[in-house]
Amino acid sequence: MTLNEITQYLSLELSTSQTIEITGINTLKDATTGEISFLSDSKYEKDLENTQATAVILPSSKAHLLPENTIALLSDETYLMVAKLSKIFAKPIQSSTIAPIIGEKSIVYPTAHIENGARLGSGCIIMSGVYIGTDVVLGDNVTLNPNVSVYRDCIIGNNVIVHAGSVVGSDGFGYAHTKMGEHIKLYQNGNVIIEEDVEIGANTTIDCAVFGSTLIKRGSKIDNLIQIGHNCVVGEHCILVSQSGLAGSTTLGRNVVMGGQSATAGHLSIAPFTTLAARSGVTKSITKGGVYSGFPLMEHKLWLKLQAKLAKIL
Repeated sequence: MTLNEITQYLSLELSTSQTIEITGINTLKDATTGEISFLSDSKYEKDLENTQATAVILPSSKAHLLPENTIALLSDETYLMVAKLSKIFAKPIQSSTIAPIIGEKSIVYPTAHIENGARLGSGCIIMSGVYIGTDVVLGDNVTLNPNVSVYRDCIIGNNVIVHAGSVVGSDGFGYAHTKMGEHIKLYQNGNVIIEEDVEIGANTTIDCAVFGSTLIKRGSKIDNLIQIGHNCVVGEHCILVSQSGLAGSTTLGRNVVMGGQSATAGHLSIAPFTTLAARSGVTKSITKGGVYSGFPLMEHKLWLKLQAKLAKIL
């Protein structure tokens, strides 16, 4: 799709006729020549000066920050423009014509479905009702229990167990909003990467990234009924207990423990070796490992003292 066609589709102005071919949409940091990017949050302004994107959608007040020869597409509704454009560059559910490759000693139950382009390592067990999407890669000794779904492009490492009903790579919850309150879908074009020796409980959902990858690092153990939002990073050897949840772009350091029904707001970082007690609510990044409780969040010892004082009042 040419840049001129894009501007017509989005009803944006372009100073000159541009027949430059645009191959995709990406973040300012990761975009390469031929891709289009955007600035919808001022905290990413630092990435503008070094972006390699051919064109950037951004407010007119920020256009002067662009590198020389980068084309500005001006809009005061940047996020809405990106949502509309994401549909154009969304990947099809099926695209490969290459038959799936199944490693030796792997067992695939008759009612499982494996799309073209998928590659399975040796010793995998794929049980009834499993769906494996286009270009999915499974390592060796991966077990997918009944009715697991792995969406296209996702990568699962060696010795991973995914329990029944879990979904890997579903769309993250992302919408732009019009002035009339309508919700425009932001199509998610990334994937999920699960490293080796991870176990995922039943009915857990791990969203794919908008761009790039949602990442579950090696050795982490994830319980049943857990939600992991798009672009999250779960560090090595973390433990997430049932009904806990991570909002989008949360990063957990190594050996973080999240108790049942604990949750984080989005775009936060949690220090390594942090423990969040059950029903904790994290609204700010945690820079020092320790044990935390409550909402608003506080150190666990302080929370215990507070509970003791409240009990005396009652």
